[in-house]
Amino acid sequence: MKLKLTHTRNSLPEKTRIEITALLQERLTESIDLMMQAKQAHWNVKGHNFIALHELFDKVYSDTGTYVDLIAERIVQLGGIAQGTIRVVAKKSSLPEYPLDITSGKKHVAELAHAIAFYGELIRKAIATSTQLKDADTADIFTEVSRGSDMNLWFVEAHEQSEH
Repeated sequence: MKLKLTHTRNSLPEKTRIEITALLQERLTESIDLMMQAKQAHWNVKGHNFIALHELFDKVYSDTGTYVDLIAERIVQLGGIAQGTIRVVAKKSSLPEYPLDITSGKKHVAELAHAIAFYGELIRKAIATSTQLKDADTADIFTEVSRGSDMNLWFVEAHEQSEH
């Protein structure tokens, strides 16, 4: 089934917009998944560095929510329909499943760091694809997301390097 776009005066060729909206949709599902994984960690973390981790995981959640909006709005700008329901995300996200039975701060740090790193790799591939398709605006959005997710990965990984 061919993806049908809504009318827009955007000057990108329709073929490019179709390919870009499909790419954006893939990254949207993973962005929502990562956002909710961060919230899962935020809700359930316990232990020595509770408050620091609780607040950090909420920051990852909030930052990723910003990326969700950027990506979803770009889909619509190009004539697509952003599909961001939990059911769509559960079916289509390629992020590793987040364990639901952990409470240890150390384990949450390891799991969330893994998820952010995996996500960052997908985002960097999306930058390359967007550039190849000559959509500098989408590549710029993905670059912004990449910088932010790399910053969050650094913050989360710093907790793995503590002496406790």
